[in-house]
Amino acid sequence: MKSHTPIVALLAMLPFASGANADLADRARTTLDRATSSLRSISAGGGYLWRYSADLSERAGERKATASMIWIQPPGTPSVGVAFLRAHTATGDALYLDAALAAGLSLAEAQLESGGWEYSYDFDPKARLNWQRRGNPDRLDDKQWAKAAKLTVFDDDNTQSAVRFLLALCDAAKGSQDPRFAKCVDARDYALKKMLEAQYPNGAFPQRWDGVSHKPADFPIVRASIPKDWPHEWPHADYNGFYTLNDNAQQTCVETFLDAHRRLGRPEFQSAALRGGEFLLLAQLPEPQPVWAQQYNAGMEPAWARAFEPPCATAGESVGAMRLLLELWIETGDAKWLKPIPSAMAWFGRSSIAPDRWARMYELGTNKPIYGDRDGKIYYRLEDISEERRNGYGWQGDYGFPSFKTKYESAQTDGREKALARRQERPLSEKEKAARMKKLAPEIEKLVAALDSKGRWLVTKKPKNGEYVSSEWIETSVFNANVAKLAEYLELAR
Repeated sequence: MKSHTPIVALLAMLPFASGANADLADRARTTLDRATSSLRSISAGGGYLWRYSADLSERAGERKATASMIWIQPPGTPSVGVAFLRAHTATGDALYLDAALAAGLSLAEAQLESGGWEYSYDFDPKARLNWQRRGNPDRLDDKQWAKAAKLTVFDDDNTQSAVRFLLALCDAAKGSQDPRFAKCVDARDYALKKMLEAQYPNGAFPQRWDGVSHKPADFPIVRASIPKDWPHEWPHADYNGFYTLNDNAQQTCVETFLDAHRRLGRPEFQSAALRGGEFLLLAQLPEPQPVWAQQYNAGMEPAWARAFEPPCATAGESVGAMRLLLELWIETGDAKWLKPIPSAMAWFGRSSIAPDRWARMYELGTNKPIYGDRDGKIYYRLEDISEERRNGYGWQGDYGFPSFKTKYESAQTDGREKALARRQERPLSEKEKAARMKKLAPEIEKLVAALDSKGRWLVTKKPKNGEYVSSEWIETSVFNANVAKLAEYLELAR
């Protein structure tokens, strides 16, 4: 492992450097090293969960986990891997690239035959038999294979975050002779190949995919419509294959293909991204609700998903759809991507429930705010649903619409060229670097001071009776955010 040049020495050569800057940067670097080593010491196969109790007696992703498990869904393994890459970019130290390669290898070993990833993976030899793992060395017999988990998950930016991390990792490690690098490249390429197969003829993506190619005749390319009659109680339908915007699945799939095209230059990835945009043009609901639904059936009608997710016009995912359309206009210059936005924005203007606040779901036809519960029924007041669902789902909010509106209006005023220019990171002047370091310094001091003697940032959480008993936790979301701050400061100090 290569040693790093003391930050003190680097800062001494910069005109804006001071003794205080140099000292803080060196302490920031030591903090980054210690935090990385500490987190790596509790990884499973190079991968990570969401949280670990301070005494490591309890571990969890979205649910309880064991010491041999990793989580893929953010802020799990891919997100931690991105944090390592950010540290590597800032410092040039192989320590962080090594950690990122270990995370990448864990994903390669957990990859499903269908090309992507489930939410979690267990490296325990017996548990590994529960997955249709790609190239499974523990080869299952036909009966075991049929029962094993096989679904690639696009919900919650799950598979997409893994692919984007592998894309960035393979760029950062390009030319490496490390055998892990070749496995990460192979996993990246296989995942992208299978994502292309998972895309429907109309450009949509399912919430989950079993690896079986779609038959075009079963999925006609038609515009979205609102049926006169739709089930007002949960029909217990299998929604895995529905065209899905929920939790911005469509948006993150398209963004992943755009990233792949930019990095690899392969036209099929750009084509897939543009087809994904075409789906949003088709999926916009007709007036008087010209926004988007959370998911659609093969006939392009809004459909039920889980028991508390009825067919609806959605404020939440509609903002994501508009953001993507605006990005496609910036990317291509084609005005067709902007055409759905004015009418959707007008709907937001007349559908708020308070200033800058919307319901996540609106009833088809009536446009009344609606809420769901685990009993599969629709309610018209938030206070009428169970406390568990009331507090366990984002029923109301601004959903980022005010910030999107500002961005859209700026893009229209300034034009595409300026919008493109804003994408490019302009190098900071020495004066700007000094100002940014000064602004960051109090935060960096706090991060340095908060790291405990074992290299951990511990978070205090109230124990949940019957679920968790620990009160101090190592949170990967906190690690990721803190590493990003430290890396930014160190990059300014180089």
